[in-house]
Amino acid sequence: LGPDPITVGKSQHDCVALESAGGDKLLIPVENIDVLSRYGSSEQAVPLDRLGGEAWQRRRARLKERITAIAGELMQVAAARALRQATVLATDHATLNQFVDRFPWSETEDQERAIADVLGDLESGRPMDRLVCGDVGFGKTEVALRAAFVAAMAGQQVAIVAPTTLLARQHYQNFVERFAGFPLQIGRLSRLVSAKEATATREGLKNGQVDLVIGTHAILSKSTQFKNLGLVIVDEEQRFGVTHKEKLKQLRADVHVLTLTATPIPRTLQMAMSGLRELSTIQTPPVDRLAVRTYVMEWDDMVMREALLREHHRGGQSFIVVPRISDMAGVEEWLREHAPEIKYVSAHGQMSPSEVEERMGAFYDRKYDVLLSTTIVESGLDIPSANTIIIHRADRFGLAQLYQLRGRVGRAKLRAYAYLTHEKDVALSEVAQKRLKVLGDLDSLGAGFQLASHDLDIRGAGNLLGDEQSGHIREVGFELYQAMLEEAILAAKAGEMGLAPARDKVSPQITVDAPIMIPEDYVPDLAVRMALYRRLNQAEGQHEIESLAAEMIDRFGDLPQPTRNLIRLIEIKHQAIGANIAKIDVGARGTLVAFHKDDFPDPMGLIAYVERINQGAKDTAKLRPDMKLVINRAWDDPQNRLNGLFQLTKGLSGVVKKAAKAKAKRAVT
Repeated sequence: LGPDPITVGKSQHDCVALESAGGDKLLIPVENIDVLSRYGSSEQAVPLDRLGGEAWQRRRARLKERITAIAGELMQVAAARALRQATVLATDHATLNQFVDRFPWSETEDQERAIADVLGDLESGRPMDRLVCGDVGFGKTEVALRAAFVAAMAGQQVAIVAPTTLLARQHYQNFVERFAGFPLQIGRLSRLVSAKEATATREGLKNGQVDLVIGTHAILSKSTQFKNLGLVIVDEEQRFGVTHKEKLKQLRADVHVLTLTATPIPRTLQMAMSGLRELSTIQTPPVDRLAVRTYVMEWDDMVMREALLREHHRGGQSFIVVPRISDMAGVEEWLREHAPEIKYVSAHGQMSPSEVEERMGAFYDRKYDVLLSTTIVESGLDIPSANTIIIHRADRFGLAQLYQLRGRVGRAKLRAYAYLTHEKDVALSEVAQKRLKVLGDLDSLGAGFQLASHDLDIRGAGNLLGDEQSGHIREVGFELYQAMLEEAILAAKAGEMGLAPARDKVSPQITVDAPIMIPEDYVPDLAVRMALYRRLNQAEGQHEIESLAAEMIDRFGDLPQPTRNLIRLIEIKHQAIGANIAKIDVGARGTLVAFHKDDFPDPMGLIAYVERINQGAKDTAKLRPDMKLVINRAWDDPQNRLNGLFQLTKGLSGVVKKAAKAKAKRAVT
């Protein structure tokens, strides 16, 4: 519901208000909003639980069990793969360079790194299982082309599997063009291929005459047998059905596997996954790629006509995308009336799959100037000649959808244009206005991937484990699911290595009479204020906190006292986490410190610390039998309270650090 200040003692303390089923409100102090995680960006209503009810805890516990099982399975798969052997695949540099010279662009740093990773895997003698993750049109296909070339020239067969016939056809054309002149036979298998050609391809795969095969799940059928399959390349694996995924698992038993995906994977999860499934990310746009120029505007007949004709006259093609099938008739009528010289073709989800593919194939072959469609147009489809997109009634789409749609243009060196239109004289909701503004502002290419990392959870978030995750994500939300998965993987790794499991993550509750907030007159925009609260909570260590404070001074001027207090409180919280503190309560006569699960990592060190405090002033500190620490000292004003707490938590976290160092030293000796 947004910020909702409460009064602690005599001071205002900003909180975030959450509403649960039944209309009950829960207030979270702004220094603790790290306990909140975003459910996702789905436009559908999310079922709420009752405050204090058990449904949420049960659901979370059930999911934790399932995720722990997935993590254990991952460890077993990784261990088994480490023991297996695969053919060493390499080709001489002169031949590879001859193939590489045909690449018409300059490689980006990320792309070079991904290529080096993949070629290194092929030469390792162990089966590769690498996921290459990169934004739409950022050059994943080139990584696949080079891997396929090395494997095929080393005498191994290569299978390239795509989720749709149209994508398979596109890959086939790319491969045929790049492999021309090399002694390699390329076949294709999909339902658009004639029975005669399919039989010949399968025969060639069986006797070894076909070196590479490109197709859909038709490749996975029992009738397809390979003589010596060495590499399987899977494009957008998460879009295959469960049965096809199972067949892919069987196909990939002892061969090298390269998976391509445009679905972003959070950085922390990438780190956790290291060593389990190899990951390469391509986040840099190709050199010479221009950002898509984006316009947010009311539908204007003259502007739309000029946009389509400009694209037509420079020899290009355009997309017009509508939110619903019922909107198509009106746009078709508009095209006939306002742009009669434009040839258009339409496609939508109620047509048969073969008809959709036929129409989109005709557009791909440049038989039409404009493709009018709903959102069914393939996100992975690469049509470099299409560089203008008009999104009709853009306010009806989600941010992730708009980002994905805009990603369909701007694949060539030409400037691409995106028009996000809405109806004249129709008031947009605040959410729709913000959404369109975000996309309008995000013209830069790098920003697109950042946006995707936050908002493409709609797509199912990477399906890293081959397990159907979307149901799990719906149960607890995207961010919490990723955090639980990361935790489970790290715990499984620790168990495998005989290490103690990591401590529970704690967000200490600190009750103190001091004004804590970013005042509205300092940062008027609510969204910016909330983003700053979130960033302060996510800051790791003193350096990041200080950098953020410096940024705020630079943007908004000198920090008001309540904001200085907030920053001090965040520093105290960091130290409290280091000392395993769950709660600090500062009252009129003293302070009570409670440790998480009544446990302090170094009890003897704690006793010594209490004795040191009491040397200065007798009976100032007392450790109770229930492991609560009582400080009998009253601080007279808010700044003294916060500074006193800072020194107290610094001392306690220092005790823990000292004990950890001593333990590490003993382990070495």
